[in-house]
Amino acid sequence: MANIRSAEKQNRKMIKHRARNRAAMAGLRTAVKTARTAVDGKASNAPELVKKAVSIIDSAVTKGILKRQTASRYVSRLASRGRA
Repeated sequence: MANIRSAEKQNRKMIKHRARNRAAMAGLRTAVKTARTAVDGKASNAPELVKKAVSIIDSAVTKGILKRQTASRYVSRLASRGRA
């Protein structure tokens, strides 16, 4: 437990940021999973689901939740599944 006031404040901020980041990652994983299942199942709305997932991945990079290379890998794998 923190004894210094600035450390206590930092802990409060960390709790808020962690909750925000976990929620964003959960949404990202859901979007990627739905796009992946749509592509694998040859669904008619697969291209728009992939586009939505890529958009969510890109916004996660902008917010600092994902590293750029990790996002690039996710997008690449989604795209290659769509081509196969």
